[in-house]
Amino acid sequence: MKNRFAGFQPVRRDRLLQENRHDPYQAKHKLPEPTACPDCGAVFHDGRWQWRARPPGAHEVSCPACQRSRERMPAGYVSVSGDFFASHREELLQLIRNEEARAKAGHPLKRILAIADENGGALVTTTDIHLARGIGEALHHAYQGELEYHYNEQEHLLRVAWQR
Repeated sequence: MKNRFAGFQPVRRDRLLQENRHDPYQAKHKLPEPTACPDCGAVFHDGRWQWRARPPGAHEVSCPACQRSRERMPAGYVSVSGDFFASHREELLQLIRNEEARAKAGHPLKRILAIADENGGALVTTTDIHLARGIGEALHHAYQGELEYHYNEQEHLLRVAWQR
């Protein structure tokens, strides 16, 4: 009797390769060290961007945060809304700025691009998805409320919505 499945190869799910996440602002190759950003002064050293004194003779390349800022292409959006925001606007915005300062002190690529008024609330745009998440978590930790995350893997984009 002839095997009717001859030549058939079953799909092996354990061997499927995961596709790399695509961040268009991540360097395509390793930058020469030292490299300094001419815009913000951050220095690429030991494989990452850091705040440090600019070494003499450093190569110049804009860091991903400055590129995003120049092109107005945020990686994170934080929408803050609700009646609580209307009555505590300055307090909430100060918490957001403090969260940026804390994150930016150790990670030069974590920055707020803009804070804009939007439909009785505010829209905060960031250069990093982790900063957007951190802002959402800080708001939720301090004031509770409702917190939602929406991650778009194809665009390497995070939308955070907080309301109370």
